[in-house]
This record gives sequence, C-alpha cells and structure tokens, in this order.
Amino acid sequence: MFTATLHRLFVSGSDRDCASWMQDYDIPGADDLSLHHFYRAMAWLGEDLPKDEQKDATPFSPRTVKDVIEEALFARRRDLFTDLSIVFMDTTSLSFHGEGGETLGARGYSKDHRPDLNQMILAVIVDADGRPVCTEMMPGNTADVAILLPIVQRLRSRFGITRACIVADRGMISQATITALEEQGLEYVLGVRERTDARMRRVLDDPQPLTPLLVERSQGETQLFAKEVVVDGVRYIVCRNEAQAEKDRKDRQAIIAALDTQLKKGDKALVGNSAYRRYLNTTTRDAFEIDAGKIAEEARYDGIFVLRTNARISPLQAMLRYRDLLTVETLFRVAKATLSTRPIFHSSDAAIRGHVFCSFLALMLHKELFDRCTEAGIKPEWRPLLRDLDRLQSGKIEKDGRSIAIRTPVSGQVGPVFRAVGVALPPNIAETEAA
Repeated sequence: MFTATLHRLFVSGSDRDCASWMQDYDIPGADDLSLHHFYRAMAWLGEDLPKDEQKDATPFSPRTVKDVIEEALFARRRDLFTDLSIVFMDTTSLSFHGEGGETLGARGYSKDHRPDLNQMILAVIVDADGRPVCTEMMPGNTADVAILLPIVQRLRSRFGITRACIVADRGMISQATITALEEQGLEYVLGVRERTDARMRRVLDDPQPLTPLLVERSQGETQLFAKEVVVDGVRYIVCRNEAQAEKDRKDRQAIIAALDTQLKKGDKALVGNSAYRRYLNTTTRDAFEIDAGKIAEEARYDGIFVLRTNARISPLQAMLRYRDLLTVETLFRVAKATLSTRPIFHSSDAAIRGHVFCSFLALMLHKELFDRCTEAGIKPEWRPLLRDLDRLQSGKIEKDGRSIAIRTPVSGQVGPVFRAVGVALPPNIAETEAA
C-alpha cells in the first residue's frame, strides 16, 4: 500500500506500471514485492466487511476494509478541537478499460468525456480545512441528486458528527433531498439553479439593495455583494462577484460581436451553435436577428449566484462557505491530473475500490506536505518538485574492502521542502560497511 501510494504521488498509472516503476527507487521494504502483491493488496482494501459490520453501508456500496482505515486515520488526528460541523462534497466520474467490476461499472453522464466507456462515480468529502476525510464509490449510472443524503447519514454515523452544515453544488439538489435534510435537523448551504428554479424571478426582483463586502483571499481582494431574500418561507442569499460579473460581460460582448459577423454570412452559419441561439430572435420568418431583450435578460445574471440555506449564519458566511467548494474542485483537479487514478484495469469491485483508495491516501499526503510547506513559508510547485526529487540519487563505490556512499547535490526546491517536513538529508559522502 505504501509503495502504491508513492507511485500515485510520483507518476500514477496502473499497478502493473507501479511494479516496474519501483525498481528505479530505494523504497525500504519493497525489494521483494511483485505484481501479484499489488493485486492482492488492492483487493484486500476493497474487501467487504462481515455482515455484522455493515450497519453504515449505503444503498450504493457495502462497508469495506478501506472504510475502517479512513475512520482510523480520522481518529488518529482527532482532538478536542477537531470539528466536522462543515463538510464539502463533490463528485466526478472515472472511466474503466473493461467492464468495471461486478456492480461499479455502468454507463452514465461522463464528467471525463468518455461516454463510450463504463464508469464509476467517485465522491470525495473534505473538512473545512481542505483535508480529505473519506471517499465514496458508486455505480456509474448513479445521479448526483441521489447521493447526498445517504452519504450525509453515513458521515454522521462513521465520524460522530453531531451538528453538520452540508455545503454542496446545485447538481445535488432535489426537493426530496432538501426536505429530508430539514427533517433530520441538518443545516445546508446549497447552490440554486437560478434560471430554472420557479422562485428565482421573485428572488431576483427583490428591491432591497445588495450590501458590499470586501473579502481578502489568497489571490488578493475580491469585491462581493450579498443580500438575504425570503420567499415562501425559504431563505435565499443573492450573491454577486464583481470580478466574475466583468468577465461575464466581456464574454457576452465577444459572443455578440462574433454573432453579428456570422449573421452577415447567412443564417446557415448559426445552426447548431447554442451560444449564439440564446441571443437570437427566431420568431421572424425572413431571417434571424439579435434580440436586445434577451441580451438585457442575460445581463441580469452577470456575476450572480444564489444560495438556499437554513443555516443560522450571516449572508457573508454562507457565501464564503459556498465559495470554499473551490477547495474540493481543486482537490479533484489534483486527484485526476497530478494523482491520476486512471487507467483502471481491475475487473472486480474490491480491487477497483482499493486502487482508487491508494490515490486517496496519496491525496492526504499531498495535502499534508503542502500544509507543512505553508507553515514554513514556502510554496513549492508540484511538478518541478518531483523533477528535483528525481535528481536526488545515491550510489556506492567499493574498493579495498571499503564502501563509500555518494549523494548527488540538492537542487531546486528539495532542501527547503525537506526542512519543512523535518527530514534530514543524508551526507554527500559517507563511509558504509562493505557488502
């Protein structure tokens, strides 16, 4: 498991690739490993627990060995101040080269743009500090709206959450889900589909002004506006991001300019272009024309996002919690690019769960490393750091019964990162025992 997790951190890929990759590295305890060890380890991680330990299983998947490890890892870092009152969740899809196990592989909406392949749905839950808490894996035809409530119920049982505020994106919302959350006394901050929610016209038409808020972020200051609107007893937070509003305006201007050029070429050039159609008046029989009313209606939504919440928090707190969903999205970009879990060739549900779980462990290490670097005041870039580490090599020279170990010079970010995590580099030259 340790070697497979290192492999996910450095290059990722299949377990077959891991068995070859490890030959280039000095990994204590890995000398005798071969491919079948990795296959057996992955299958063990995803193995079902006994029937009497299936209390917290979801309708989508049983409790497995990897769940016990997640809970132990959480308990290990838990103290009096550890709080899971706020959790963030997002989902993605992972495609298979093959059927994808006995139950996980299925056709569904592909977020990695491979509708031709069977896939699974992966949910990652992180805490308010951006630390990964656990993963949940479901068949590839599972809709996001069906995922939220079972996972929340399972989180409460697995990690002892007494009061939780669920922050999730609009794709996970259904009225039945919201009703169930409220019946269980759970707080939520959920994104709203501004253009399809029946109440949104009344919410956006509310006459009270937005309150300006200046928020300091790691990338600099952000100008935000917010107000609270209650419609039919439901609390909404209308938010406006000034920077996003300017971007939306410029994007629309570019589309309109391109549309005007295309209109001069004839209507056939516009067929099939959804970006153009939403600004066109198609009621005239002679030709398409740009609809000023549609442009004005679109401008109402520049930089706007609407939240629905029952949490006892201020509009600013609700907005910032929702914006922190970007933390989860960043983690997914890391998981799918830097720590890519693909390709997945395993043919059993258990081995697939174990394969993906090793990527989760790598994600935890990645987060821990960068947290320690942040505390030390450094911000390493991941890919350059991996290249610098690959240049860190050692060799032995043996002569006349003496053995000398020689290490290559430290380059780039390696020195500061080693100091940040409290690891001492071996000396450049050291005498060792001869073989």
